[in-house]
Amino acid sequence: MAAEGHETAAPTAGEYIIHHLQHLQNGTQNGIADFSVVNMDSLFFSILLGVLGCFFLWRAAKSATSGVPGRFQAAVEILVEVVADQAKGIVHNANSRKLVAPLALTVFVWIFLMNAMDLLPVDLLPWIWQQITGDHHAKLRVVPTADLSMTMGLSVGVLITCLIYNVKMKGAGGWAHELVAAPFGDKVWLYPVNFAMQLIEFVAKTVSHGMRLFGNMYAGELIFMLIALMGGAWSLSATGIGLAIGHIIAGSVWAIFHILIITLQAFVFMMLTLVYIGQAHDAH
Repeated sequence: MAAEGHETAAPTAGEYIIHHLQHLQNGTQNGIADFSVVNMDSLFFSILLGVLGCFFLWRAAKSATSGVPGRFQAAVEILVEVVADQAKGIVHNANSRKLVAPLALTVFVWIFLMNAMDLLPVDLLPWIWQQITGDHHAKLRVVPTADLSMTMGLSVGVLITCLIYNVKMKGAGGWAHELVAAPFGDKVWLYPVNFAMQLIEFVAKTVSHGMRLFGNMYAGELIFMLIALMGGAWSLSATGIGLAIGHIIAGSVWAIFHILIITLQAFVFMMLTLVYIGQAHDAH
């Protein structure tokens, strides 16, 4: 009887948070880095939101009129103009901007939508998934940008784009020469030092690019879980009405503030993408 009661007992605060920080995976992860394991939830929601973002942009382009625009068209036009202005100020090659500006716009919209998943109630989609699977311990995380593998994948994608533009704008030989001649000068005895510094720069930019987005969204997700625990504690005990009031107030305030965070993080990631691609156009 004691064992049965223990199985039906509500999880502790620590167990609740640990459960919500675990991904729906295709296998059991062994070690910190296991490339055979895929976080299926991050993959699903990122693809879904990417398709949704592309649909919104396509819909805005298709329904655009030369007359007085509606609110949706006006919002998209303002966003496009802002991104285009930022791209023009950073990437000075007009031909490159034909690809770079739409890329930056896609990056902003996609990351904003992924970040916005943090505004959904913490237990809503995991509970729906548990009802579908019939497993009350099924795991599901719905914020792709709170997954380090996702943000690092995005930053590696930016790195590959930068490497392509380095070769495209400077030629393979010109870029190879830059790797060993910058930043300390074109001297043979400085070639190893220059090359090491270039590698460190590429690695540091890539890691910081992905870690910045991950850290902010992970922290935001964790705070929402802590706020959810306040409401859960009240519903279980029904003795601390202050917890219920605090849950509502804290949840509302943090959600409003988090709208700024998710927008800012998407903008920062987009701007750094433009900056890094712009640097690939510059000769050192």
